[in-house]
Amino acid sequence: MNDKIKFTVVGCGHIGKRHAEMISRNGEAELVALIDVKDKSSLGLETYDVPFFNSLDAFLDSGIQTDVINVASPNGFHAEQGMKVLESGRHLVIEKPMSLTKKDSEALIFKGLQKHKQVFCVMQNRYSPPSFWLKDLLESGKLGEIFMVQINCYWNRDDRYYKPESWHGKKELDGGTLFTQFSHFIDLMYWYFGDITNIQAKFADFNHEKLTDFEDSGFVSFDFVNGGMGSLNYSTSVWNKNLESSITVIAENGSLKVGGQYMNEVEYCHIKDYEMPELAPTNPGNDYGAYKGSAANHHYIIENVVDVLKGRNSITTNALEGLKVVDIIERIYNLKDNKNEL
Repeated sequence: MNDKIKFTVVGCGHIGKRHAEMISRNGEAELVALIDVKDKSSLGLETYDVPFFNSLDAFLDSGIQTDVINVASPNGFHAEQGMKVLESGRHLVIEKPMSLTKKDSEALIFKGLQKHKQVFCVMQNRYSPPSFWLKDLLESGKLGEIFMVQINCYWNRDDRYYKPESWHGKKELDGGTLFTQFSHFIDLMYWYFGDITNIQAKFADFNHEKLTDFEDSGFVSFDFVNGGMGSLNYSTSVWNKNLESSITVIAENGSLKVGGQYMNEVEYCHIKDYEMPELAPTNPGNDYGAYKGSAANHHYIIENVVDVLKGRNSITTNALEGLKVVDIIERIYNLKDNKNEL
């Protein structure tokens, strides 16, 4: 592929527009179409002079050539739309979460293999300098045996985010707090430390009873299959603005904490015979006006897709890793059936 890689984006909300913008900025990529159920005039897409469609089916029937289709629609549509993309013989870029069930994620992987098409999962927090640093540090073995890992995700999501007309907060389309808000951090946990077992969890719905169909907070504890124990503590009940996303590691040869609102700074690092290097600055978080999201790293994802399809690189976040994130969240949420939600 010496020509530009042609992209189409399904779902033109905040994240879909980020995809469109990053495609437009990439010299080896070309945006050829946009798709959303809403009227184009209400979506703020004036800067994109490309054909617009109200459904994926209408686009697929149009005959417009595209190499890649990026699915950035509500979570509950990811599996169905992803299958249509792969069935049509296009490569798939799928926003987090890959789907809302392990079964659907497995079906997407199988279809990609069957059609010989790539499936890229969006987990942009991997691209931040502290993430790369911690991954390299863990792989170097300098920390020795991992004893304890604590992940804290304390965000604000109130009625400025959970609007009645929005898909956010609806069980079938959203899936739950771990799927929509914190799957990035479960992805990082899996990337760093591997799979988990012996899960215990406690859930609560403190101030979202009228806003969402599910919990807003949880304490989750577990063991890592590779050794050590961990916990994930999360909440969207924080007043007014995000408090933090952080990961603390207690290990045989030292301790560290990566924190800040978006896991964007190394707050503590004390490791035997190790000097902390100076890291490049982290990109700011996605700014949605009244509320903030994860670090704005979508340009790295588009670069990776282009590099992979031109045979220059391997996938940064592959479909099996996307599947594992869904699997871990599904296993955590299965514990709700044990009636330990307050």
